[in-house]
Amino acid sequence: MPRIACPYCYNQFQSADLRYQCTGRAAPGRDRCAKSVDDERQRLTGYSSPSWPTFAPPPSRLRLPQRKAACPDCGTSTGIRACPVCRTPLPANFADSRSPLIGMVGGKNSGKTVYTTVLVHELRHRIRRRFDADMSFAGEQAGVETASWLERYEHALFDDSALFESTASSADGIRVPLVLQWRQPRRSLGREVHSTTTLSFYDAAGEDMTTQDFVNSQSYLGAADGLIVLLDPFQLPGTKDRITVPDAGRRDTEPPLSVLDRITELLRTTGGIGGKQRIPVPIAVVFSKIDAFYGMLGEGHALLREPSPGPYYDEASGRDTDEHLRSLLAELGADDIDAHLRAHYKTFRYFAVSALGAEPDYDRKLIDPGGVRPFRVDEPLLWLLGLFKVIERSGR
Repeated sequence: MPRIACPYCYNQFQSADLRYQCTGRAAPGRDRCAKSVDDERQRLTGYSSPSWPTFAPPPSRLRLPQRKAACPDCGTSTGIRACPVCRTPLPANFADSRSPLIGMVGGKNSGKTVYTTVLVHELRHRIRRRFDADMSFAGEQAGVETASWLERYEHALFDDSALFESTASSADGIRVPLVLQWRQPRRSLGREVHSTTTLSFYDAAGEDMTTQDFVNSQSYLGAADGLIVLLDPFQLPGTKDRITVPDAGRRDTEPPLSVLDRITELLRTTGGIGGKQRIPVPIAVVFSKIDAFYGMLGEGHALLREPSPGPYYDEASGRDTDEHLRSLLAELGADDIDAHLRAHYKTFRYFAVSALGAEPDYDRKLIDPGGVRPFRVDEPLLWLLGLFKVIERSGR
């Protein structure tokens, strides 16, 4: 029986081990259960609100997943499934379809939180329309921690045209992941069917990536099906000779290769991957802030051409972007990044994105007067979803 990973705590288990969560409605003649804070759930996910109790599945010799079970305390029947490790309730169709976990990681000042905020905004608006998909937050986490920080960040970017402070480090290493459900129609055997995919994003603070000890403590990296790694192009060796790097880009810097080294070390350790093998986890290597290079690249450059807007990942455009970025790395004296990725990873691809669409005023933390105009922010995720066969790919 294949193992699945919880989108909240990233521990892996078999679907037959899924717990059930009580609905809070007691069977006739029984007392209803009471909500309480689940200490284990709080320890593993940071969720501290009272919740209904969960219970283990009833014994079964065949260990087949069951849709419903009766709560042993109040007798009510429930079909709400929960992670057997952190006991967080899971989306209804979680175990029935492909549910890739996407890790979001990068160095300090690489722009991960701005990128994540804009990407999710695009998913909930433009991209869902492009794919005729339904996009929604999943689970209890959606209405509490996730909604609050995302709403705050979206308001700052899209309403106030202002940048926000860097993501603060979490003292205990726990941060609530962003869990979304992507449901879209597709044709199968001549008829339309709907498939549901649960996407889990985890955004650790950039400064947390500066030590191997902290990187090693991030269980989501080892459990992720794919990684989106943001690198700060301001830190590439030849950048300062070609463009004007803002003062904010010169503070608390770290070479992108150092970030990759730590991630590679963790993936080899957690996956038990020997030195003769390459890491199978696909990795989207994203150079953010490409807007700062618009003038250097010049109008009409291949990196500034957007891919086809159809309901698929544009594979031909992606390959072209990958090759041009590989050439740009060599031009900027950063070909050691490409050497590292070729030596350690089976599947990787380069992407150039701008979450804002134009250079902000870093000193005043203000966005360009034209507002947020995302440029190619969706491509790293769509590439991974194409690899996982969640969406179609074209131009192969």
